[in-house]
Amino acid sequence: MAIQFDVKGGSLAASGAIFEGRTRVKGIIVNPGSGAGSVVLKDGATTILTIPTTSGSAGFGVTIPGDGIVFGSNVYATLANASVTVFYG
Repeated sequence: MAIQFDVKGGSLAASGAIFEGRTRVKGIIVNPGSGAGSVVLKDGATTILTIPTTSGSAGFGVTIPGDGIVFGSNVYATLANASVTVFYG
């Protein structure tokens, strides 16, 4: 049986840190803007995940399989014409 952790969430409408410290990203909700854009999740200076968005698309969830993606130092989101909610724990 796996160890379960409390899951928390953080939302951003502009680029910034979601969480400072080691954690696992468990899920993501992306809300695209009026034009094409992207959500880029970084661990320090290392890009871990890039999610492109298209013009006029509806919000969507991103399922992270297994125990999530480990971020060793922090979870930083660089947003281009999008907002994001990230679930971590």
